[in-house]
Amino acid sequence: MKNTALTHIHEGLGAKMLPFAGYNMPILYEGVNAEHETVRNAVGVFDVSHMGEFILSGPNALTLIQKVTSNDAATLTIGRAQYSCLPNNDGGIVDDLIIYKMKEEQYLLVVNASNIDKDWDWISAHNDLGVEMRNVSDDYSLLAIQGPKAVEAMQSLSSIDLSAIAYYHFEVADFAGFDNVIISATGYTGSGGFEIYCKNSEVETIWNKVFEAGAAYGIKPIGLAARDTLRLEMGFCLYGNDINDTTSPLEAGLGWITKFTKEFTNSDNLKAQKEVGVSKKLVAFEMQERAVPRHDYEIVDGLGNVIGIVTSGTMSPSMNKGIGLGYVTTGNSTVDSDIYIRIRKNDVPAKVVKLPFYKK
Repeated sequence: MKNTALTHIHEGLGAKMLPFAGYNMPILYEGVNAEHETVRNAVGVFDVSHMGEFILSGPNALTLIQKVTSNDAATLTIGRAQYSCLPNNDGGIVDDLIIYKMKEEQYLLVVNASNIDKDWDWISAHNDLGVEMRNVSDDYSLLAIQGPKAVEAMQSLSSIDLSAIAYYHFEVADFAGFDNVIISATGYTGSGGFEIYCKNSEVETIWNKVFEAGAAYGIKPIGLAARDTLRLEMGFCLYGNDINDTTSPLEAGLGWITKFTKEFTNSDNLKAQKEVGVSKKLVAFEMQERAVPRHDYEIVDGLGNVIGIVTSGTMSPSMNKGIGLGYVTTGNSTVDSDIYIRIRKNDVPAKVVKLPFYKK
């Protein structure tokens, strides 16, 4: 079990710690609903230092990224980030990731904690271009400072205008007394704010200064349980739940990051799939009665026929109703379709809805 540089702080704050992706991580502090509402209405801080970071450098760095990812990284300029995925050879997804263009010929790839080794091996196996690859996952910490008051609360810690960093853009700047900190507007909660990439040796000081600066704004530490309810209310995919080695990006509604203007791993087969059409689709649904859908619950039609499976589900803290994502047959995937979630032998009515669930 790995620890982050802040594990002792979480334990000192009384966080409920559990294993997550091989790390000892804070899951809860005061409770999911309270922490969720803090991020929706004020500002909260997540330690997400378990995420992986790779740096790819050299004249062929972009060529390698174009080869292994589905989105078109050629559109990136310095200071911009892009959501993408690593397709495998079988129509599924190795991982989803964020690509940052740091400099000309240098990119930062941020990958899921559970897939660090798998992604490194996958990209390395395709690196016949002499690209310099560095796995800096163990050297860097990552804080997600999220919520509508995040920018105002943190502005005193940096000389740059934090409000000027647009969504999926970033700056390398001073923050909390340290230089060369990556300040990135790529959060996964839908409530604004930014993420801070810094060295492990810097993160405890930064954490303390963040909480000093945010005290007047009601800042609180937030666990990974609330991160899951927040991302689900936005309909953001979670690797291992909603996407995996067997789910196609087109089935998962990720056609918008699957660009056939270039060739990439398995692009010919995915292009053919797009032309023929997919047989199942990832949909969002809301329960029509008070009930909580859970991962792996069956989805059925009005006649009781199994038509799919729930991939993510929760009782939405913001909306106080059961919400979820799941794959269903394409014929049952249109918005307003009536579906049923099989919960302990009861078929509970639900309706397919448009994302996001949570609207500000």
